[in-house]
Amino acid sequence: MALQLSLPAILAQVSSIIMEYIDASMVGHLGSQQSASIGLVSSSTWLFGSLSSAINIGFTVQIAHAIGAGDEEKARGLVRQGLLIGLVLSGLLALLGAACSFRIPAWLKADAAIRHDASVYFLVFALFIPVMQLRGMAAGMLQCSGNMKVPSILMTCMCAMDVLFNSLLIFPTRSLGGITLPGAGLGVMGAALGTSLSELVTMLIMLWFLLFKSAPLHLRKGERLRLVPGELKRALRLGTPVAFEQAIMCGAQVVSTGIVSPIGTVAIAANSFAVIVESLCYMPGYGISAAATTLIGQSIGAKREDLTKKLGFLVTGLGVAVMSLMAVVMYFAAPLLIGLLTPDETIRQLGTVVLRIVVFVEPLYAASIVATGVFRGAGDTLGPSILNFVSMWCVRLPLAAWLSQGYGLRGVWIAMSVELAFRGLIFLVRLCGKRWRSKA
Repeated sequence: MALQLSLPAILAQVSSIIMEYIDASMVGHLGSQQSASIGLVSSSTWLFGSLSSAINIGFTVQIAHAIGAGDEEKARGLVRQGLLIGLVLSGLLALLGAACSFRIPAWLKADAAIRHDASVYFLVFALFIPVMQLRGMAAGMLQCSGNMKVPSILMTCMCAMDVLFNSLLIFPTRSLGGITLPGAGLGVMGAALGTSLSELVTMLIMLWFLLFKSAPLHLRKGERLRLVPGELKRALRLGTPVAFEQAIMCGAQVVSTGIVSPIGTVAIAANSFAVIVESLCYMPGYGISAAATTLIGQSIGAKREDLTKKLGFLVTGLGVAVMSLMAVVMYFAAPLLIGLLTPDETIRQLGTVVLRIVVFVEPLYAASIVATGVFRGAGDTLGPSILNFVSMWCVRLPLAAWLSQGYGLRGVWIAMSVELAFRGLIFLVRLCGKRWRSKA
């Protein structure tokens, strides 16, 4: 059952990072400055994107519990409330992001040559945050109902749309093999627009399926939108620690980008590309984590406490095994994968070196990723947030700031590797305890 739920979820997560890979690869062939402009704001896009997705947790966990308990009417009520609250809060995030878009490159002390493209890319991203949020919430609601296939299929289609829209918007009209290919020639802005439009189309289809075709969750006659204070309060209790966690994690990534930025344009581009390639390794872990939230949430809703601990260890072990295999592949394929993103040999070599530093701690990183999904399914969202805060801000950032002085980008990735190992160990210690199960 764990594997059956995990495979579609893994596909959905890998599809999302493939879209980022597509953007980076296409823009990478425009030049190192264009690549660096996207890499500069990537941590900021993760911060805003993660905050919007944190809104989802408060409702999707409750939906899993309601379905596990056989209360589908309550689950449908949570769907309606979640979509409304998510739209309002993500709209506020979009306004905040748009207001900050032309200040972020200066805050990160970027070279003046890449600031404009970086600002434009982030502005387009910010304006589409509500679209991304609703797409993610609809996918999460379907997954927590046990439907992993539809989100994974739609995410795969979104990748294909991203390639199409990007090719039309990034490059100018050109001839290939005697065939004229139309293009808008928008460069970095075209990459942002291409991704955003593919998100929009996917969001519309995902919402249509959720509201009209999903067996347990689709709209019913006579059922109206009603804000239930108790459910909203629990959504706030569950979602706030996740928002805090995402803020501290992605905020740390922004600070890390600030540490890398003074090293130079090559380091910024190599760091960005290495992060994207590494994502191909750890995104399967996030897919298994999503399946873990569903399994644990529904088992708790069904009051099957005997299964909870067993499933927690099972899915965590599955995540460690999958990411260990991916780490081996990444070690040998690193030059090829970085080379697909940029023709610049200096960037490729530096990106390959730092990737091969981090592969050895991917199994422990997997443990922290999947254990987080286990804890969330049990309703324990505060504990993982505190552990992540300690790990990122007390271990990674001070170590990265120190090691970057003597070892440059390599030092930053050594610090990251040490922190990921530490994080995996403390999450395993918590998984072995009883406290997270008592949160249910």
